[in-house]
Amino acid sequence: MRRLFVRRLVMSVLLIVIVPSLTFLFEAITPGNIAEQILGPTATPGQVRHLEAKLGLDQPLYLQYWHWLDGLLHGNLGQSYQTGQSAVATLSPRLPATLSIVLGALVFALVVGVAFGILSATRGRVLPKIIDIGSVFGLAVPGYWLAVILILVLAVRIRLFPATGYVPLTASPAQWLRSLVLPSVALGLGLATFIAKQTRDSMADVLARDFVVMLRARGLSRRSVVLKHALRNAAIPVVTVLGLLLVSLLGGTVLIETVFSIPGLGQQAVTAADSHDLPVIEGVAFYFAVVVVIANLLVDVSYRLLNPRVRES
Repeated sequence: MRRLFVRRLVMSVLLIVIVPSLTFLFEAITPGNIAEQILGPTATPGQVRHLEAKLGLDQPLYLQYWHWLDGLLHGNLGQSYQTGQSAVATLSPRLPATLSIVLGALVFALVVGVAFGILSATRGRVLPKIIDIGSVFGLAVPGYWLAVILILVLAVRIRLFPATGYVPLTASPAQWLRSLVLPSVALGLGLATFIAKQTRDSMADVLARDFVVMLRARGLSRRSVVLKHALRNAAIPVVTVLGLLLVSLLGGTVLIETVFSIPGLGQQAVTAADSHDLPVIEGVAFYFAVVVVIANLLVDVSYRLLNPRVRES
């Protein structure tokens, strides 16, 4: 158990360093000059060179990377080229909005996916086919297209939810929840269809095992067997892939936050990429990597709670 924890810790540290490092490399070799963008088209070559020296952009790429890595190890993600504000101060206020959308999408996907998965495994033959079709549809439909449809139907025509914007939880819990419904559904629908199919297949396998037959023979109701015993075992394969699915949710926030005008990390990543604001882009990658690491640790804990054999090993 200790060896597994140490291995997981080492992999987590490597992930936190490698992901922003790759982001640094890809963005650094992307065509464009941040100094020229800041100064505008009327800037002279001398002014451009002066600003590049001030920002450290005239240094070799390996030296720029070393300065960034040294700052990361000291808790400094650098300063925005555009505003001069630290990357931490720029991104930290946006983190709650992104986490709210991701958690909302995850809750929606789990509730809807597990419910439909159980129903399709225990009732009839038509629903499993619908789940299969829905899983293909949910994974194939782009999130931004679904977001536009939700806005047109539920925000413009019916006016049940706001079309854009984000209300902090501290300002109004009710308005915070309303502002999360549409982006969470748009982001989590594809994940919900995947979880439904995964739950259906896993539940069907568990219901065919000997211990379920014995429980039914002892007189336990079908509902009790399904919800108290079979679901616990069927949830193990679903939990194991949640960490991977969370990565897709974080990637989806880039488009969803842009469509719904939500001031989160995804929207900031688009703005920073458009202006070649490298410290902010690296900061977004670092924040995302930390979220993925924490999520994977929580998935590991949940897996060990559901599977006693893992706890004993």
